[in-house]
Amino acid sequence: MRIAVLHVEMHLPYSQSLKDKRMVLRRVKDRLQKFNVAVAEIEHQDLWQRATLGIVAISTTDDHVEQSLAAAADEIDRVEPGLVTRTEIEFLK
Repeated sequence: MRIAVLHVEMHLPYSQSLKDKRMVLRRVKDRLQKFNVAVAEIEHQDLWQRATLGIVAISTTDDHVEQSLAAAADEIDRVEPGLVTRTEIEFLK
């Protein structure tokens, strides 16, 4: 069993409130449901224009986990283009 976390840092330049930020993050989270991953905001909850999402995938092989997380990262960039500033995959087991 392989577990990996994708850390996605985002800059939300047009967000003027936490409500604006939550709307963007909700859109992203809703779109990622089809990838069978778990998504949570893990840092910067009180900042308007910055967010870090943690996206977790579990599978039997490293390749499958990495493909799932890469597809999730691509979907984020497709749904909200230009907002992702950094991504990093961390294998836990």
